[in-house]
Amino acid sequence: MTRDLRTRLGAALAAAPPGALRVAYSGGPDSSALLHALSLLPAARARDLQALHVDHGLHQDSARWAAHCLAQCACWQVPVTLLRARVDTRTGRGMEAAARSARYAALADRLPAGGLLVLAQHREDQAETVLLKLLRGAGPEGLGGMRDLRTFAGGWLWRPLLEVPRTTLHAHIEAHGLHVIDDPANRDPAHARSFLRQHVMPQLGRHWPAASTALLHVARVQRALADDLAQRSAEALRTLLDAPTQTLDIAAWLALPEVLHAPVLARWLHPLGLDAPGSAQRSALQTMLREAARDRNPQLRYAGSVLRAWRGRLYAEPWSPPPPDEWTLAWDGAPLALAGGASLYLDAAARFNPLLRVRACRVGERVRPAGAAHARDLGSLFQRANVPPWQRARCPLVETAAGEMLALGDIALSAAGQAYFNAHGVRPRWRRSAPLPPAQSMPAIESPPALR
Repeated sequence: MTRDLRTRLGAALAAAPPGALRVAYSGGPDSSALLHALSLLPAARARDLQALHVDHGLHQDSARWAAHCLAQCACWQVPVTLLRARVDTRTGRGMEAAARSARYAALADRLPAGGLLVLAQHREDQAETVLLKLLRGAGPEGLGGMRDLRTFAGGWLWRPLLEVPRTTLHAHIEAHGLHVIDDPANRDPAHARSFLRQHVMPQLGRHWPAASTALLHVARVQRALADDLAQRSAEALRTLLDAPTQTLDIAAWLALPEVLHAPVLARWLHPLGLDAPGSAQRSALQTMLREAARDRNPQLRYAGSVLRAWRGRLYAEPWSPPPPDEWTLAWDGAPLALAGGASLYLDAAARFNPLLRVRACRVGERVRPAGAAHARDLGSLFQRANVPPWQRARCPLVETAAGEMLALGDIALSAAGQAYFNAHGVRPRWRRSAPLPPAQSMPAIESPPALR
């Protein structure tokens, strides 16, 4: 059995894309068997075999586990890097999902260009994944299970063991006397996968001995269907998507065949770093969009994301709480992070001295743009600039420390603002929700520059 794991990995490695190997190594049984078996293959060592261990800092023994992984890698003469992940639990996605996102972000950061991140998911993991996706109402993409190879962070994510049973990995561990970590989270029934592994799969196996084989067959069939749908959904998305705003044509999406609704949403949302809604949420979205009056702006919030309809387009962004009614920041001209992922920056480098003040717009406030005969209310300016209602509370109003208005985001400049920014050879730019240029700490006018 020991040779079987090495033989399987050797054959898989020969067929894999070229590139350096980085094994995601938790110290648990599966990743230990994978890393050790690869360390016995000269072809793997020739591809700069290294291990990456992610410490989430969520368990009291995480430091001990990291020390264990460092010691094992030293014993096997495999270079290892310890990565610390920050798990953000404020997104509403749950601890499991938040930890997974943090882990993959940390691993992506250390994958060399063209490299392969090697994961230890095996045959039983694939069967569990398919069953979980089925219970969650997934379509062909989800029921297709995990791909053995896909692009990831400028390289590849590679799962060479998806056809290998767990017993083969455990036999390798026994034969070589490997010391492995037992993470109690893997037995915690509060986690969906753990509950499935501990309670559901054993019962299925007793009543249907070929259950795992059948689930893997389902995965192969659904993967072929998913690949066909992927091509069709890519073609559909090209006609629905407005690239500058990254918004979707609502009427055209609703008019698509039902089978394309989910893959088009996923293909639109995933490059934005957002999860696609599940089947129940997608059904609610369809109902909401069909029944909403044209003058309404319905929204669907789920899993740390929010979809909003406005003027026949569907907008998507990470969910964030509304900014406070009153906030003030100091601005010296460096990129400035605002609430909700918005930002204020300049189209060229400049620094302001004395500092400018950036604050929230106020209800009933009016602005007189340069060259206009009369002041205009903010609502009309926002409408003319096609600013959706939920983004308006994030729009920064720029003024001098004395309170003289200079700019409303990049929507309008006053006469004084036009003269001021002309003198510096720049114009302000407002990103409404997209990822920002790196923000820097601002010195204060009245207090430390943070929302207050």
